[in-house]
Amino acid sequence: MNCRGASFGGPSIHPYHFKMPQGDKSSYTDKQKRQAQHIEDSEKKSGKSTKAAERIAYAPVNKQDGGGNESGSGRKSGKS
Repeated sequence: MNCRGASFGGPSIHPYHFKMPQGDKSSYTDKQKRQAQHIEDSEKKSGKSTKAAERIAYAPVNKQDGGGNESGSGRKSGKS
């Protein structure tokens, strides 16, 4: 018997199955979108597929700003 819910004949009820849809870029600022678009264009020129180029393009934006957060959202200030 496994612990993924399959023994019950139904879908798994793992919390990761309830994520918001991926690919929604509405929460990114215009600056973040421009930055990602520039990287995506460069990746497409170097022969990457559209899907791969988009994934690669948003990685630095996500790392730098913590994901598609509006500017200043969720950032910790240096002062306590």
